[in-house]
Amino acid sequence: MQLRVIVSTLTLSLIVITILGVVLTGQITDRLLEAKINAAVEEMDRARATIEAKMSGAHDTTSQSEELAEARSALSSRGGTGQSSGAAGSFDSALAMIGGVPPHEITVGPINEVPPELRRFVQRNQVSYQFTTVSDPDGYRGRALIIGSPSAEVATLEIYLIFPLASEESSLALMRGTMFIGGVVLLVLLAAITALVTRQVVLPIRSAARIAGRFADGRLKERMLVRGEDDMARLAQAFNEMAESLSNQITQLEEFGNLQKRFTSDVSHELRTPLTTVRMAADLIHGASDDLQPALARSSELLVNELDRFEGLLNDLLEVSRHDAGVAELQVESLDMRMCARAAISTVRHLATEAGVEVIIDLPDEPVIAEVDPRRVERVLRNLLANAIDHSEGKPVLIRMRGDADANAVATVVRDQGIGLRPGEEKLVFNRFWRSDPSRVRRSGGTGLGLSISVEDANLHEGKLEAWGEPGVGASFRLLVPMTRGRKLGASPLALEPMLRKVNSLPEAELPPDPAPDDEPESTDNGDRQQ
Repeated sequence: MQLRVIVSTLTLSLIVITILGVVLTGQITDRLLEAKINAAVEEMDRARATIEAKMSGAHDTTSQSEELAEARSALSSRGGTGQSSGAAGSFDSALAMIGGVPPHEITVGPINEVPPELRRFVQRNQVSYQFTTVSDPDGYRGRALIIGSPSAEVATLEIYLIFPLASEESSLALMRGTMFIGGVVLLVLLAAITALVTRQVVLPIRSAARIAGRFADGRLKERMLVRGEDDMARLAQAFNEMAESLSNQITQLEEFGNLQKRFTSDVSHELRTPLTTVRMAADLIHGASDDLQPALARSSELLVNELDRFEGLLNDLLEVSRHDAGVAELQVESLDMRMCARAAISTVRHLATEAGVEVIIDLPDEPVIAEVDPRRVERVLRNLLANAIDHSEGKPVLIRMRGDADANAVATVVRDQGIGLRPGEEKLVFNRFWRSDPSRVRRSGGTGLGLSISVEDANLHEGKLEAWGEPGVGASFRLLVPMTRGRKLGASPLALEPMLRKVNSLPEAELPPDPAPDDEPESTDNGDRQQ
């Protein structure tokens, strides 16, 4: 900011000084030349009178030539150096006239220095002047003022006075040099003054920015120093009041958040003991449901189903509390990611069968080895598949996986052709307990926390989980995790948005065989797509 102010000030000052210098130089030059012309006109009047007095008695060619030479000598004798001098400064003279028999032009002095245009004006009986460049025998070469006048007493007599402008050019050069040096000194002084003035404004702003940065880093006790009662002092006072208010609110929010997290964790843990007791009693009742009346048997079945859901909710709440507390850890293994995908597909097989949804599997033929936590990756894929089945509207669901060793990335895309997502919901879909259609029937029995936990699992792997959707077209979710932990995650080998062709146009793939009873994966609630 200080540099910009100094540069702007200097730039504007330079423009103003340049314009002022040009105007002043022009005015001074005009005044000098005007004074020179006025003095030259007066000098011409005196020179004309002297020359006419000398030429009054000359009638023949010889006497005219001699009288012209004598008249020019009379003008030159004033300076004593071959050049005349007067109020207009030193000058030289040139005379010309038509005389003799036959008539011819008689000239004295450097008549060749007189421009032809000026001579034509003088020959028309006009007193005229012209600025031109001359070169005389004395060695002067430069600009000069030449003034010419006809003679009223002697016919055809032309009188020219040549005034060198050396002194005027010297004065103008001195004036320009003085103005240039003065302008440079003025710019330096303006830069110093601007730097001093802006420093008084910039230092408090820099201090405020530095303290605001520390405040943003978590140093909530940082405050600005208040000095005096000027505008900067009031700014510092307002900043400190704002910081104090924000500090209090942040502290309250942290306390409330910690209390909420602790409450969720404590309640989840405390509910596990009575839930275990109720689970044992419900299993006992449900085991003897054959001996119960139909209504009681149905009630026992509903009780067991709801207890399963309640237990899943408690598990999800405990997982959320671990993520919130920052104590969630990865059990990293180097394994084939296709195993996680097949396990997730096996878990949601019954959901697809009940919904009449075909699951299209597109996995690589070669192993896709990555360093991941298989339990968390399987849970993420299970949640995505369950959500896709719930919202597929009976249309096929695609799961596709690709790996790219150069990009250090493994991408898994789960795509459906169901109701899709409205604009903006691709971000809201990962919020806890958020659903775009609360009245929708959920087949997976999700808790509404599945996708929020999935995002946290993806972040733990230093990867990311993204969503895309369009109403009536479907939704697409992409899990992207690094193959090797600690290396930078590159570009995804799979696109998030679908291509123009539909999912059901892809070649079909067989579902994995049903697992044996002993190999049945652990039951885990599948989170809703919280859309």
